[in-house]
Amino acid sequence: MNGHIGSTAKALHGASRRAVVWALGVVLLAACAGCRDGSPPAAAPGVPSPPSPAAPQKPKIALIMKSLANEFFATMADGARKHQAEHAAQFDLVVNGIKDERDLARQVGLVEEMMAGQVDAIVIAPADSKALVSVLKRAQDAGIVVVNIDNKLDDEVLKQTGVRIPFVGPDNRAGARMAGEYLAKRLARGDKVGMLEGIKTAFNGQQRRLGFEDAMRAAGIEIVDVQSAQWEMDIANRVASAMISERADIKALLCGNDSMALGAVAAVKAAGRSGQIQIVGYDAISAVRAALREGAVLATVEQHADQLAVFGIEYALQLLRGEAALEDRQTPVELVTAETLD
Repeated sequence: MNGHIGSTAKALHGASRRAVVWALGVVLLAACAGCRDGSPPAAAPGVPSPPSPAAPQKPKIALIMKSLANEFFATMADGARKHQAEHAAQFDLVVNGIKDERDLARQVGLVEEMMAGQVDAIVIAPADSKALVSVLKRAQDAGIVVVNIDNKLDDEVLKQTGVRIPFVGPDNRAGARMAGEYLAKRLARGDKVGMLEGIKTAFNGQQRRLGFEDAMRAAGIEIVDVQSAQWEMDIANRVASAMISERADIKALLCGNDSMALGAVAAVKAAGRSGQIQIVGYDAISAVRAALREGAVLATVEQHADQLAVFGIEYALQLLRGEAALEDRQTPVELVTAETLD
C-alpha cells in the first residue's frame, strides 16, 4: 500500500514538473512571437514596463529687448510672441526687456539670468554697442547661441574680445538717408536744421546720424546743432525746446527715432511754430503714423518691428540645427510718408 502511494506521488510530482515546463514554454513562445512581429514583449504581471524613449527637448530661446516702454520694442516683442504661438511645437520663448534705454546694468543682468536659466539661444537688441559684448561672450563660451538684432555690436570691440556674433537687422544709414533726402526736397540750399540723436555709443544711432548727414551734405543744407536725447521723448522735448529757442533759423529737426520725434513735435507746438519746422523720425510707430496724417511729422522709416525679432529667432534656430553659418543678415527698410500710408 505504501509502495503504491509512493509510486503515485512520484507520478504526480513528475506530471507537475512537466506542466510547469509546458507553461514556461508557452510564455517563451509568446514572447518570441511578439519579438518577431516587431512589438515589445509583454511585461510579466506586477513588473513595470520599461520607459519609452524621451521626446527631443524643444530649444528655449531668450529674446532680450531694450525698453519695452518704447512702442517699437513692444511691437517687436508682440511679433515674436505671435510667431512662437504659431510654432509652439518647435521652440519655447522667454521675452525680457528693460524699463529705460539707458539701463545697461539691467540688460547685462538679464543676459546673466538667461545663462543661469540654461537657455539654448539669446537674441538681443543691445542698449549699447560696446557694453554688452563681454557678457555675451561669456554666454557664447557657455555654449549658448547668440544673435544680435536691431542695434549692431561694435565691430572693433568684438574683434578685441575675440568673439563673432552675427547681426540681423537693417541698414540704418540707408534708412536715415532716405528720410533726409525726402526732407531735403522740401528745403532750400543753405537752410539750417538741427538733429536729435540717440545714445552716442549705440551703433544704430551713429549710423542714423551719418545717414542724415549724408543727405544734408548732398543737398547743401547745414546742420547747425546736434544733441543727444538718448532715444527718450521727454528728453527730446527739453532738448528740442532749447534748440529752436536758441536757433530761430532752424527749419527742420532730424530725429533718430520716433519717440524723440514726438518730443520734438510737442516742443514745436509749444513754441507756436507748428508748420514752420519740419520733423523727421525713424521707426514708423503708430503714434507717428497719426502725426504723419496730421502733418506734424514729415517722414519716418519703417524697419518692420513686428518681424525684426522673428528674423533673429529663426536664424538662431537654424544655427542650433547646424543649418547656417555665422554671418550678418540685412533686413528691409522703407520710407513712410503721408502719401505712402495705407
